[in-house]
This record gives sequence, structure tokens and C-alpha cells, in this order.
Amino acid sequence: MPSKTIAILMPGDMGHGVGRALRESGNDVVTCLAGRSVHTCDLAAQAGLRDLGSMIDIVKNTDLILSILPPASAMAQAQSVADAMQATGARPVYADCNAISPSTVQSVGDIIAAAGATFVDAGIVGLAPGKGPAPRFYVSGPDVGALSDLDGQGIQVRPVGTEIGQASALKMTYAALTKGTWTLHTALLMTAARTGVLPDLLAEFDYSQKAALAAMRSTIPRLPADSGRWVGEMEEIATTFAEAGVTSGFHDGAAEIFRVLSRTPFANETRQTMDTTRTLEDALAVYVDYLDRSE
Repeated sequence: MPSKTIAILMPGDMGHGVGRALRESGNDVVTCLAGRSVHTCDLAAQAGLRDLGSMIDIVKNTDLILSILPPASAMAQAQSVADAMQATGARPVYADCNAISPSTVQSVGDIIAAAGATFVDAGIVGLAPGKGPAPRFYVSGPDVGALSDLDGQGIQVRPVGTEIGQASALKMTYAALTKGTWTLHTALLMTAARTGVLPDLLAEFDYSQKAALAAMRSTIPRLPADSGRWVGEMEEIATTFAEAGVTSGFHDGAAEIFRVLSRTPFANETRQTMDTTRTLEDALAVYVDYLDRSE
């Protein structure tokens, strides 16, 4: 396929990995770093992304915009892009790739549609390119061609329907399992620690639940680095469940576990700087200490 000019907003852990993969596939990949953190700017530089400096210039000079950022920022970013579209008359395709509920993505889509641009609902499953199998971009909407053209360029693109909201529903229900399980594991282990039975429980898990215990040991000590942005994702999953007539309680609770972890000192780490030698027991001792602490 002919190369495209693609904007990544914003180049965090997933975004900069996607940007690098698309650039290495021959596309011109750009971003806007105005007001972004030093860490984000460093990731953009590592991926070789060009900074266009403003949203106006992003809209004027791109074929496709991929919105990849924490869910709480999805609406504001869409409005910023829509305002730039109205100001310039340029209308690149806009794909929301964030972990948001079907109702939230419909609201985002309405903002972009009101500006006269094509909107694609997308949900990303998997690790950033280069960290394992290529991530899957599940896409839905009346016209997903701009995303489908990127299939095989460091990402896999999988259409799941013609309605806005279907891709986000798949992402929400997938993350309900993965991150929901991590928070359940964390909650039950903190309870065991608080009630004085953690060593005995871990011994029983080592005897009868070896695979589950191995997952706990590899995952739970590393959760705080992402906990702050995952609070919003759990809230969006809870909304998705509630709108489907299913209890939201599981993921309301998951959001609260991530709030606890976001208050710990470990939350100041990034995926690049986290202490990978920290044990499950070391992590739990700190997590429990923060259960009763407020913001």
C-alpha cells in the first residue's frame, strides 16, 4: 500500500511502539509534543517520530490520526482535533484506539462526525510492537479502510463489525479478564496478608495452584507503574457491564485496587525504570500499608 502520514496522539508506551512499527513500514509518522512530559518526548524520539508542534499542523498534514492515550483524555483530545478540523477545513480519518466503553466511544465519534471526518472505533489487544506478537487492532464502524490498510505493518487489524462501539466492547470485555484478574489476585493476597495467613495461602497455592501463583509473582509487583491510568479503564469497563445489564461491581472494585496501588511510591516508576527484582511479598507489604491511606 502507498505510505501515509500518520499521527500518533500520544506516544506513550503503546503509542510510541505503534509509531515506530508504522514508520519502519515506510510511513511518515508524526506527533504533537506541546505540553507533553519529558518521558513522552523521550519515547517519541526513540521511535523516530516527527513533532509537528501543534494540533492545527497535525490535522493539516496527516491522512490518519490514531488516538492512543489514557481513557480519561479521549473526549478532550477528540474535541481538540475536531476544533482543528473546523479551523483548517482538513479532515483526516480519526481512529479512537483507547480503552473506553461503547457509549464513550460513541460520544467521541459524534464529536468527530460533527466536524465532518471519518471515524473508526478501535480497541488494542496485546503488547506494544517489539514486545511480543504484533498487537491486534480490533476495528469497527461504517468505514474502517484506513486502518485495514495498516494490517501487517507491525500491527494486526481485525474488523469486528460495522457499528461504532463493537470494537470497544471487545476491548472492554478482554481487559475485564486480564486486568480484572490481576486486581482480584491483588485483593485476595492483601486480604490474606491483613488476616495473617499470607504464608500459608502462598504455600497452598504452590501446592494446588502453581500456574496462578506464577502469574501473581510475575505481574503483581509491577502493577503500580500503570495503576493510575488503569483506574479510568476499569471505570469504563464497569460502565460497559452496567449498560449491558451486568453488574459493574467487579470492576468498580478493580478500579479501587488500582487507586490503592497508585498511592504507593512504586507508582512513580515507569515500565523502563521499575525495580524488576521486587518480590511479591515485598510488594504486598507496601500495598497493605497504603490500604488505609487517602490521597
